[in-house]
Amino acid sequence: MVLNRARNRGRQMELRAFDNTNASLLTGGEADLAIAGYLAAAVGGDETAMFDLGVAYSTGSNTVECDLIEAHMWFNLAASRGHEEAAVCRADVSDEMTAREIAEAQRRARRWLSEERRAA
Repeated sequence: MVLNRARNRGRQMELRAFDNTNASLLTGGEADLAIAGYLAAAVGGDETAMFDLGVAYSTGSNTVECDLIEAHMWFNLAASRGHEEAAVCRADVSDEMTAREIAEAQRRARRWLSEERRAA
């Protein structure tokens, strides 16, 4: 089961990437730039960007392969900064994961926080 809430959010992300000038969806390269923008904002501590990355990874949207471990990590990081919807999505993603996958996602989140602290 794919997260309905995240799937809807993934569609919203794709619509935001819609190019009104020529009325076509962005190319893969442009979508990659959008993901890079979310990553840059996440590095800056933007919990909404972290949530958006969780959505992208949980739904396989914006040229990102579906990866529930990465999705859980980003939802966890966003939730730790007070993003309430991320906490709900993290719980939903957890229902689709094994205990080992959840542990790996938590390790990745701790590593990301550790690296973030070192950079500050």
